[in-house]
Amino acid sequence: MAIDNQATKVLTGKVRLSYCHVFEPQSIDGGDAKYSTAILIPKSDKETLRKIKAAIDAAKELGKSKWGGKIPANCKTPLRDGDEERPDDEAYAGHYFLNASAKNKPGVAKPIGKDANGKTKFAEITDTTEVYSGCFARVSLNFYPFDAKGNRGVAAGLNNVVKVQDGDFLGGRSSVNDDFANEEFDADVDDESYLD
Repeated sequence: MAIDNQATKVLTGKVRLSYCHVFEPQSIDGGDAKYSTAILIPKSDKETLRKIKAAIDAAKELGKSKWGGKIPANCKTPLRDGDEERPDDEAYAGHYFLNASAKNKPGVAKPIGKDANGKTKFAEITDTTEVYSGCFARVSLNFYPFDAKGNRGVAAGLNNVVKVQDGDFLGGRSSVNDDFANEEFDADVDDESYLD
């Protein structure tokens, strides 16, 4: 059964990013440094979940050629239930989640309007503080089969991230506004000479 690459590709609805490393690759447990993020999908987003499950199934079909012609009984899949696996983390409540990674830097952008043909225009995000654990985005993923050191399954590749909304920081970090909104400062905010 032939599967085209479009069958394993998913454009998500609005999801939340956690453990977000899309500007600098990180090494986890001494492995190769990769760009990565956890993606929290609301359980109410049935369409994104349907597309992810279909792409995982398509990747399993592709994997048969790596796995001796059949899908292994213990085939690992990336989609996990936040309520079951992270019961003490309120950010994961009511969500499924998966981890996506890439060796190459993903595209990171934000929508900035429409062109003359009504297509969305994007601007690249280079400010590393603008996309963070806790913000909301739409993400382009590609699911693929793997066979590594006896582990067989499907993983999620990270293609592109489009930030769509700010959110509360995850991981205990607070924003400047939260910390200092009610504080008095001696500097005149209209006079930038104090920055010299």
